[in-house]
Amino acid sequence: MQTEYPFTILLIAINVVLYFITTQDHKSLDALINWPYYVKRKHQWYRLFTSGFLHADLAHLFFNMFTLFFFGRFIEMAFNVGEMGGTFTFLGLYLSAIIFSDLPTYFKKKDIYGYRSLGASGAVSAVVFATLMFKPWESIYLYGALKISAAVYGILYLAYCIYMSKKGSDNINHDAHLWGAVYGLAFTTVVILICRPDLMDDLLEQLKHPSLFGR
Repeated sequence: MQTEYPFTILLIAINVVLYFITTQDHKSLDALINWPYYVKRKHQWYRLFTSGFLHADLAHLFFNMFTLFFFGRFIEMAFNVGEMGGTFTFLGLYLSAIIFSDLPTYFKKKDIYGYRSLGASGAVSAVVFATLMFKPWESIYLYGALKISAAVYGILYLAYCIYMSKKGSDNINHDAHLWGAVYGLAFTTVVILICRPDLMDDLLEQLKHPSLFGR
């Protein structure tokens, strides 16, 4: 069956398959997880990439893939329909965001032996914020009930990531979320300026008409 967003589906499928493989084979999980200490000392740079396809549990997997499905399919179609590099740009965004979002964690944790991280959250955050570039005032329902605009959600999300990163009270890599989001905005801005600079005026015009709860 053909879809308008085949690579969103493919990325979800890869994540799901690798989740079930690594939960049954802990050696493969240890070999692929982001382990900054080993990245530095054994030059295992591939971990910055492979860790982006691993998940800690089913809830972690479901939340990331659920989000990727709804936002990924939009941005994949937008890059195709809008003549902004299509599939190449979409995959470029997602795959490069995995690495970029993990770099700050590497520099912060490279001398801590016990620190490890995994998950697609950095790349998914990049996809979400790439979407916000095109639909800043679209309505989003948090927890299925609280209605706010996408731009307001984005601001709250970034503030939360910064706060939790500084607090450091849980096992979630908030730095990856934060820098993935920033990367998604920067990447998409560059793509628009190169491929469709005519769209920039329209996007800026949207920003002049804010909406707290979205439209």
